[in-house]
Amino acid sequence: MSKPSPMNYLSFIVLVIALLTSCSTEQSSDTTESDEILLENLLNEFLDGASSNDTEMHDRFWAEDLVYTGSAGNRITKEDIMTGLDEAEQPAEGETPRYGAEDVQIKVYYDAAIVAFRLTADAIDGRTEYYNTGTFLKRDGVWRAVAWQATRIPE
Repeated sequence: MSKPSPMNYLSFIVLVIALLTSCSTEQSSDTTESDEILLENLLNEFLDGASSNDTEMHDRFWAEDLVYTGSAGNRITKEDIMTGLDEAEQPAEGETPRYGAEDVQIKVYYDAAIVAFRLTADAIDGRTEYYNTGTFLKRDGVWRAVAWQATRIPE
């Protein structure tokens, strides 16, 4: 019996790698699409909750190790956000802006994602808009924002 040539081994290895890559690409593509949907839903739920200062929604959205850089250049943590919500009086109906997201772009990279969008804040005195970029990590199957940057769009 003749010994297989190194070329046959190389061809076999290339074939196996090609098959594995095509299988993982299909799986990751499906996963990416479902994660994009999950993240967009999470963003919309969060903005709805933020419109009413929903403490539970803030707790669910932000990671414990969050770094948030606000549009005024201040850097805060999740603890700062939660303390501010606890200390704030519950606003009357219509006193808080109604938040929305436009031009949403979501990029998923395995267990990390970037969510960039234009935040709209509609209040009694008009609309304010911000560019927001959030970095999310999926930990134990749950997406949470670990970094956030907000930039006010000039009128």
